[in-house]
Order: sequence, then C-alpha cells, then structure tokens
Amino acid sequence: MPAPAVERLIQHLSRLPGLGPRSARRAALHLIQRPEAALTPLLRSLAEVERTVRTCGHCGNIDARDPCDICRDPERDSAMICVVERVGDLWAFERAGTFRGRYHVLGGVLSALDGVRPEDLSIDPLVARVRTEEVAEVVVATNATLDGQTTAHYLAERLADTGAKVTRLAHGMPVGGELDYLDDGTLSTALRLRRPLDG
Repeated sequence: MPAPAVERLIQHLSRLPGLGPRSARRAALHLIQRPEAALTPLLRSLAEVERTVRTCGHCGNIDARDPCDICRDPERDSAMICVVERVGDLWAFERAGTFRGRYHVLGGVLSALDGVRPEDLSIDPLVARVRTEEVAEVVVATNATLDGQTTAHYLAERLADTGAKVTRLAHGMPVGGELDYLDDGTLSTALRLRRPLDG
C-alpha cells in the first residue's frame, strides 16, 4: 500500500476529469519518481494559477485579468454574445477562431435530475447584459443533450422580450462523418435541419 500522503494524492488526482483510479495511480507515481522534471514544475504552475487566475466578473471566462482579455478586446463584436455551458466550451470556440463576438458562461445547464435550477446558473446576468449592452444576437451554444436543449429553450423564453435575435447552433452530421457511424438522434437532426444545396 502507498504511504498515506501518496494515497491522498492519488485520490485527488482521480477526481480530475478523465482520470480514474488507475490513471491517477500512474500519474502520481510518475510525479513522485521524477520530482525535478515533473512534480516541482507542476507545483509551481499550480501555485501560480492559484495566485493569478480569476473568473471574469463580466462573462465568466477564466483569465489573469478581470475583465478578461476577450471582454477588453475592442475588436470584438459587442452586439453578439455566444452563450456556452462552461469555460472549456468558450476555449473550444477560441481554438476554432471563427467567432469574433463576446461570450457568456452559464456555469452548467438546467437539470431536474441534478437539482440545477435557473438561479444556480448565470442566467439573470445574461439577461441583464442583453438588455443593457445593445446586443443584437445571442447565439445559444449549449450541448445537444436533453439538458442542453432544455436550457436553450429556457434561455429563448427569458430573452424573448429583449429585442435580441436568439439563435441556436446547428446540429447534425459532423464534417467528415459517415452516415453508418452516426447515432439515430444525430441522423434525425441532420435530416430535419437540411438546407438547399448550393450549385
């Protein structure tokens, strides 16, 4: 059995997304066996993140400044807000480099099973932003899950009287996808949201 301190490290690592008990054990062993190359730099990075990184009070992004660099960027289209569930979704859009508006992070989705209610999410601040910042379009980019769809419909209702156009990301067949590998829901959505073929 590992020492109690090592066991605690394994337990903490196993709580991270994508790491189960076995992966956490391997990661802990790697860190302990290579303190100079792995453990010490990791400890420094964690301390720096704890000291410098904060949540943007305007959009919910994570950055070293509040407001974050995206909110401060004058080149961004302030008339367009993309609503995402989590910061990782925002980062995915930024990696793609196709959205040049601003963001709003909800902090999750509505879920009756998990007891997540509208007041548990950053919905009221979103509505306030849309009302006060002359937003023309809100792009709802929640995941294509039941809870994501429920949240999208709820947001559309809450934003209906703001004057902003509320749009939803298209769902369906992914680029490079093959029909035979798609699940029934994805295939049905792709068929329902079909559009004219440009000639």
